Amino acid sequence: MAVSPFTVHPVQAVMAAATLDEMFHGRVTLCFGAGAPADLNALSIDGTKPLRMMRETLKIAKALLQGETVRYEGEHFSISSRSLVVGARNVPIVLAASGPGMLELAGAEADGVLISAGASVPFVKQTLEHVRRGAKGRRVQTHGLVYSSIDDNERTANDRLRRVLSILLRGPHHRANLDAAGSRLDQEKLNRAVLDDDWQTAESLITDDIVRQHTASGTPSQVAERFEMYRAAGLDDVVIAGVRDAAQISRLLKIGGSEP
Repeated sequence: MAVSPFTVHPVQAVMAAATLDEMFHGRVTLCFGAGAPADLNALSIDGTKPLRMMRETLKIAKALLQGETVRYEGEHFSISSRSLVVGARNVPIVLAASGPGMLELAGAEADGVLISAGASVPFVKQTLEHVRRGAKGRRVQTHGLVYSSIDDNERTANDRLRRVLSILLRGPHHRANLDAAGSRLDQEKLNRAVLDDDWQTAESLITDDIVRQHTASGTPSQVAERFEMYRAAGLDDVVIAGVRDAAQISRLLKIGGSEP
């Protein structure tokens, strides 16, 4: 998943990706993302202004992967002289993004963009417009994490995703996502319930309509329809997320998810 430059220096992240690429050539992608604000706050890290740091991160990572010796003096990073022992590596760089500025940066500088799980189809369309604005005609691969659950009974499938959605959608940065889908959710009440470990209340706030709008969940035909809607919204790859059961994974892949 995404590596945050707030917690891992970009040189170290690139070194790890290059080493993996030696072992599994052509199968490695390096994904950067700022990280969830609440998670950074829990580590006493101020991640409120990530855009400039991510610009520096992409510049450093691209130079290293192109085989350059990097000497860099920026606002966030200072590098005296570093290069990869293995030389240039063909490792694509993907940026996990949600805000307009970060999405445009992904379009302008990254090989691909990753839209986080819990995004509604209308929100995916909105976010990819920002990517295209930054790309200005260049090709950018679009990936989207999609929480998925499948069962012959829709309610049973939806129940599996209520807790993870309650943790995710309580964040204020998901307000635009909720509004785009027309999802009615009391985020303040939801956040209190999650912090109090009151999962009965938290899960009750995640209605079937919210699950339908923000995941690919339900019967096989419903899941297939949702996968197609996400692709029609502009995703090149629908990445199945939130599934830990092998039987479910098998059924979902047969329907048409891109990656487990």
